[in-house]
Amino acid sequence: MSHEDNKAISRRAHELWASGNSENPEAILAESYVNHQESDVQGGVTTKSRDAYVELVGGYHDAFTDSRVSILMQIAEGDLVATRWEFTATHTGDFLGFAPTNKVVTWTGVQIDRIENREIVESWVAWDKYRLFAGLGLVRQP
Repeated sequence: MSHEDNKAISRRAHELWASGNSENPEAILAESYVNHQESDVQGGVTTKSRDAYVELVGGYHDAFTDSRVSILMQIAEGDLVATRWEFTATHTGDFLGFAPTNKVVTWTGVQIDRIENREIVESWVAWDKYRLFAGLGLVRQP
């Protein structure tokens, strides 16, 4: 597969987070998919299976509407694709026990995907959890 093919697969995976996306995660993520979250939305560093990751995305959609995904940059080398992304969404549902704020929030992150046989088999995600939480008013800004 070409680097452009791999980038396209990675973009499809990021679009799972966008509102109104009807993509089937099983068409993008291998059955053995492993997602490394640093930090996890609930704290710490975690590793998620495909099913747990799909559940995480579903919970996000329950808490946030009007979610948009912007791909800011992608770099591919070998079987890896690094993507710098930006999410913007409106907090309209329960999120980690916090009532909806109806605030529009934006945050960024970087994800590195490893692709085999046209599927993502492993991802490493580092994202700006502070910016999301500060935008929701859940942490104090200096």
